[in-house]
Amino acid sequence: MSIDLHLNLAPFEAVIFDMDGTILDTEAVFRTIVFEVCEELGFEMTDEVHRSMVGSSHERTNQLLIEAYGVAFPYALFDDKCRAIMKTRMHTDVPVKAGARELIDELHSRGIPSAVATSSRRPHAELHLGTAGLLHRFETVVTRDDVINPKPHPEPYLMAAQRLGVEPRACLALEDSHAGVKAAHAAGMQTIMVPDLIHPSEEIRALGIAVMESLDHVHRAAFFPRS
Repeated sequence: MSIDLHLNLAPFEAVIFDMDGTILDTEAVFRTIVFEVCEELGFEMTDEVHRSMVGSSHERTNQLLIEAYGVAFPYALFDDKCRAIMKTRMHTDVPVKAGARELIDELHSRGIPSAVATSSRRPHAELHLGTAGLLHRFETVVTRDDVINPKPHPEPYLMAAQRLGVEPRACLALEDSHAGVKAAHAAGMQTIMVPDLIHPSEEIRALGIAVMESLDHVHRAAFFPRS
């Protein structure tokens, strides 16, 4: 996977972050849980099925698992078990992605508002951001509970921009998933993919302005570009 070292970045007035896999280093933890719970329920999770789930909404994940394993797949039980285990493992420590705190601090110091647009439900989002000590750092958090249409539909990003009072075209979006990149691009935002578990396809790469290794790289390229 090639990584962009420089940004062709237009001026922006706000930054909207995805949450899991972008700000919070939780996708790898959740991957382990998904494999464990599927095995416990008598189903074999695969890398291909798991990759298709990354960045998906509750409803889309249900659909994907039914397609993969048939209508006998007990999605409600699977979802409950995954959430319970995740809550236990993230109870006291939610890991944060490299460069996230520093980038958020930089935005605050410059008076640039920021938001989160996530496919997670509100209780999950607020608990994890709160435990990580980041919930109060964002002007608003848009969750699955706030929108009719989840990612890859642009509604989460459009709502975040509306709440911030900033035109979508003046927002920078940071994402780790294909669904998220599609959503932010469809909202008309400059979009940078910061891959976590999923690499960009050529289609996804074409939708964004850059693919960068970490939020630390985004921070340095956006605010301290090399001359």
